[in-house]
Parts: sequence; C-alpha cells; structure tokens
Amino acid sequence: MAKLLEGKTALVTGASKGIGRKIAEKFAQEGANVAFTYLSSVEKGQALEEELMQAGTKVKGYRSDASKFDEAEKLINDIVSDFGTLDIVVNNAGITKDGLLMRMTEENWDDVINVNLKSIFNVTKAASKIMMKNRKGSFINMSSVVGVQGNAGQANYAASKAGIIGFSKSVAKELGSRNIRSNVVAPGFIRTEMTEVLDQKVVEEWEKNIPLKRAGETEDVANVCVFLASDMSAYVTGQVIPVDGGML
Repeated sequence: MAKLLEGKTALVTGASKGIGRKIAEKFAQEGANVAFTYLSSVEKGQALEEELMQAGTKVKGYRSDASKFDEAEKLINDIVSDFGTLDIVVNNAGITKDGLLMRMTEENWDDVINVNLKSIFNVTKAASKIMMKNRKGSFINMSSVVGVQGNAGQANYAASKAGIIGFSKSVAKELGSRNIRSNVVAPGFIRTEMTEVLDQKVVEEWEKNIPLKRAGETEDVANVCVFLASDMSAYVTGQVIPVDGGML
C-alpha cells in the first residue's frame, strides 16, 4: 500500500520528546523524509535520529532555537540544502512557565511568547519562500485547548497558543492562492513525559470530565498531523482541529 507521505520532506520542531517525537516517528513511517529540531535534549535528539532512520527515509536532526529569527532562517536554508526541498512544517516547539498573573514576571511572559509564538513567525516566514516557489505546502501549527478557552495560571501560555490560531488563519488566507495550507491542531490532555509526574488522583479527576473518559496519547495527535500533512486534507485550510476527547 502506498504510504501517505511518500516522497515528501517534513520539518518537525521540538521533536526530542512527547508529541513532537511521535509526529516525527509517524511521518517517517508514512514515507516522509524528516528534518527535526531539538534544543536542550542533545542525547535524545541523536537517539531519535538513529531510531527514525530505521523507517528507511532520509532523517536529520538540527540543534536550533527557532525563537531567534536568524537561526530559523539558517535552519530552513540548511534543510533545503540537505534535503533539496520542504513540503511540510510542523511548528511544535513550546514551553510553559506557569504562574498566576499577579506573580508572573516579565521574563516569564517574554520567554513563553518568544518560544511559542515568535518561533512560528520565524519558521513560517523562512519556509514559505520555498513553498511559494514550489506552489505547494502544508503548515501544521500546534496550539492547545488552552489557546481556545484560556486557563487560570497560564495567561502567557494561553496568549501564545491563541496567537498561533490567529496567525495560522491569516497565513491560510495569504498563501492559499499558492496552494499552501495552514492549519492548527489543539491537543487537550495528552499523556507525555510532562504528565507522568502528576498525581494519579488528579489525572483521574480530569479524565472524568473528558467525554471519551481517557487522556489522549501522543499517537492521537500525530495521526491528525499525518492527515493534515497528506493530500487527504488537500481542501482543508485555516482550521483549528481539537484533539481533546471532546473537552471543547
């Protein structure tokens, strides 16, 4: 059977763990050549590169901080010289620095906005030049249910994730005539390394309030990304797709 992403080249940012790692894995399994970035987790980045190569496609990891404009531009240029082109970009890199507004420092605000939101502007601007030449491409930007409905103690994170939605819808309108699509995935409560440290009782309480009565798996998010990256979603752009078990 033909693979859904056969012959396409994808970039996944922030792929050393969690959702990003699973997206990179699924893309390679579906036949994509995969470029990915990592920042702090160097060992994990190198281990992922070796693991993904087993799918038989071209894979390369880049240590890059996409929140810096020049680094993002260099990253895209490096990928194009290594892989020849770029068809899919998954902007997944993100951080949290939670705290109530009263206690939130300017630095906590700036760091989260820069890493979560400015990085998407940086990478999208650089990558769109290649896609415009090719007259095709798919941007998949990782937001959150928190970006749709807000969350106490996460004003900075919610603002960054809501900003991603407005940005992605604007890009969809600007680049649609060039056959470039831009969509948003909004994960709900997903099991990752970050959630494993939570108290089991707290997790069970949360799960009770989810219509599907379970936390999501990274695979649930990655599957939707495969759809949005593939030609199966050729007429889908400017959309926010929650992967949240019905939370929203």
